[in-house]
Amino acid sequence: MLSKTYDMIVLGLGAMGGATAFELARRGHSVLGLEQYALGHDRGSSHGQTRIIRRAYFEGPEYVPLLHRAYERWYELEQRTGRHLFTVCGCLSIGPPDGTLLAGIRRAAAAHHLDVEPLSPAELRQRYPPFQFADTFHAVYEPHAGFLLAEECVRAHLDEACRLGADLRADEPVVSWEPVGLGVVVRTARGSYAASRLIITAGSWTGALLRDLSLPLTVRRKVVFWFSPPDPRPFLRHRFPVYLCETSQGFYYGFPALDPGGVKVARHDGGDLVPDPSALSRVVQPEEARDCLEFLERHLPAAVGPRSRASVCLYTMTPDAHFVLDQHPECPAVVLGAGFSGHGFKFASVVGEILADLAEIGHSRQAIGMFRLTRRWGRTEETG
Repeated sequence: MLSKTYDMIVLGLGAMGGATAFELARRGHSVLGLEQYALGHDRGSSHGQTRIIRRAYFEGPEYVPLLHRAYERWYELEQRTGRHLFTVCGCLSIGPPDGTLLAGIRRAAAAHHLDVEPLSPAELRQRYPPFQFADTFHAVYEPHAGFLLAEECVRAHLDEACRLGADLRADEPVVSWEPVGLGVVVRTARGSYAASRLIITAGSWTGALLRDLSLPLTVRRKVVFWFSPPDPRPFLRHRFPVYLCETSQGFYYGFPALDPGGVKVARHDGGDLVPDPSALSRVVQPEEARDCLEFLERHLPAAVGPRSRASVCLYTMTPDAHFVLDQHPECPAVVLGAGFSGHGFKFASVVGEILADLAEIGHSRQAIGMFRLTRRWGRTEETG
């Protein structure tokens, strides 16, 4: 027996699901949002204090129009809610001049006439003395980049969705879903719900919910760290940018010091494969910090200090590190957003629009051909 019928059901209420629930509610739909954990939880991929946002996207020039729209929507969300979500502090990208990072930034900037500034090794040292790199490393500075406050962004979308009438339910995992007529029925331990459309934004649990599609998704365990420098003043956000670094040891990224916890740093590539995200170990062993600490010792020695905290999150990877945004090929009433591969959070504000479009009209106003299920699943370097 059905508990209730809705226009739209959103399954998973992290960054992408929250943005989608908000957008659908904003358009006047009756929306049910289902989350297996607490709202704003730290079990998936949408926590950890901050996320970098940038337009000069080395991952591909095709992302830049989506980023223009994402910027607009984040600013609109700030205005709607009165919350501070987005801080502009610039982004410094450092690497070999012809490496994946800097070459990709130059391509994106040239294709879309973006404001970026190349820095020679000497200019890098002069402008940002905390960084210690050999003359084989160059840099590009993007002045209009910065960071999003991750938990605040998720909460802002969820709160606004609720204010607009969405029914968001925490701690209600989905047992099954099935197509019924032109719509779907979703079953949980608490009841069964019908809707015209189902939008699946379940992060690392997407593969289990869509076993029939055999999606080529892999899940990786990632750990981010905060270190407290002896003198935090050189790392304050009015002096120090967010950064990306491509080195022979790995691909690293970091943030200014925003609170007594100090500077956040993590390695983007690598990470242990996770067979079951529900059984993930969230205990951080002391030796796990060694890699990031060695990066700081080599290239940001003034940031080296006691580890203040750590956080475990998940990357849900596609073979080409591009997203999946599409309708289910056998059940067009089902829409999915998945495989954000560790670089998707900044797009949440526009992904919500895209998934709402797919649910409403079956296509998006944005160019999303590269994210369709019908693409060839090539493999790229695991950076982003």
